[in-house]
Amino acid sequence: MTFKDNINDYLYQLPKTTLLRLYKNPSACLSIFRLLPNLAKQFILSLLYYPEPLSLEKFDQLVNEDSKSKQAEALDKLYKLHIFQKKEDHLYFTDNFKKQFQILLIGGKSYDTFGILCLIPDKRNIDIAFLDNYARKKWETILHFMLGTGIEKLPGDHILSLLHYSQLMSGSKHDNMKITNSGFQFLLQDINSQIWTLLLQYLNMTEDSKIDPVDVLQFLFMLGNLELGKSYLVSSLTPIQINTLENLKDYGIVYRRKSSRRFYPTRLATILTSNTEVFSSNSDIKNLLHPNHNSKSADKGFIILETNYRLYAYTNSPIQIAVLNLFVHLQLRFSNLVVGIVTRNSVRQAFMNGITAEQIISYLTSYAHPQMKKNTPIIPSTITDQIQLWEMERNRLKATEGYLFRDFNSNTDFELVLKYANELNVVVWEAPLKGIFFVNIQSSNMIVDYIKRKLSK
Repeated sequence: MTFKDNINDYLYQLPKTTLLRLYKNPSACLSIFRLLPNLAKQFILSLLYYPEPLSLEKFDQLVNEDSKSKQAEALDKLYKLHIFQKKEDHLYFTDNFKKQFQILLIGGKSYDTFGILCLIPDKRNIDIAFLDNYARKKWETILHFMLGTGIEKLPGDHILSLLHYSQLMSGSKHDNMKITNSGFQFLLQDINSQIWTLLLQYLNMTEDSKIDPVDVLQFLFMLGNLELGKSYLVSSLTPIQINTLENLKDYGIVYRRKSSRRFYPTRLATILTSNTEVFSSNSDIKNLLHPNHNSKSADKGFIILETNYRLYAYTNSPIQIAVLNLFVHLQLRFSNLVVGIVTRNSVRQAFMNGITAEQIISYLTSYAHPQMKKNTPIIPSTITDQIQLWEMERNRLKATEGYLFRDFNSNTDFELVLKYANELNVVVWEAPLKGIFFVNIQSSNMIVDYIKRKLSK
């Protein structure tokens, strides 16, 4: 199974009518703007107050010749999102997006599209440290459940249904659910991709239930623009958004006490409108997930991998250790250090679970220790090359079900049957000198019937 792991891919495939409805919401416009590459943002800001459609000839003059490929790439994204349209060699701004974005920039009235602050003090004194702890526990519960490690409390029923729906886990009941190949791939993604993988599956599930995806998307984008540590009124949300709010509690993205008038976005909500580049430099999110590390080490990584394939991981996180165990043969464990070795068998086991060489190398690179990041390349080329060779070695072998035909009475009989099998184009492998050949399972009965007709007289 392949699954989308970022919101951009999802937005690109939405119908134009859906996107135009989405652009009536200022917070959605701002969120989509934040997700765009820098050059696309620059095009929007350059043309936002341009009084008339711009000719493509003039548009080409906005960038240097050596940046034409980046220009084309940025323009393609804007076309896909229906922010720009091309008509008769001119660029047109989509009215919905243009109008709402102009309102944003001048601080015009946007009512509740960015949430309504709850001005009444909360007696519970919910602070950022509490929200970080809450978000971490909720998210780690999901990962622990997928990994099969010990957990005190199961994820909510909604999460279990979503893991089954998204095919990250198989089985319909919590006591017989098992992680799938797609689930193993999911575990090696960064937190940004993991959250959006689940949220995009959630959007698909709501569409299957005939729920308007625009209402849900507007709420997700609103969450990404809210202020951490502040509480917001539930009364400003639609019924569909209130239902989404209750579901997102299981992810650790929002916190709300039962039937409370207010809700709090957690630090994970900030991911919803951040691209991968922003996330990769965000030590706050990494510290949230790995609180036992100091800010500096959490930001820069914890893995040292030597050219002899020996790996040292400075961590005591059960989740990180379990993920490493997917492709590393772990040998020693101390209070804040695990030691292992990357072997052919450990990597091949990862391949059997659906994990690719690229994902393993990407994970090792992303979480490399500061000492490793001083090297070029970060991961020794001898190791990356070997991991890729092990993958090629596995992919070179293909298992095919079928039947082996041998022990013919004479070479003439063998050649007669082999000729017939080749005419049917069902021979998978043959060894004429040994008098044997192999056919696929679907055609074996045809060969047997032929032998009975021709050789049993």
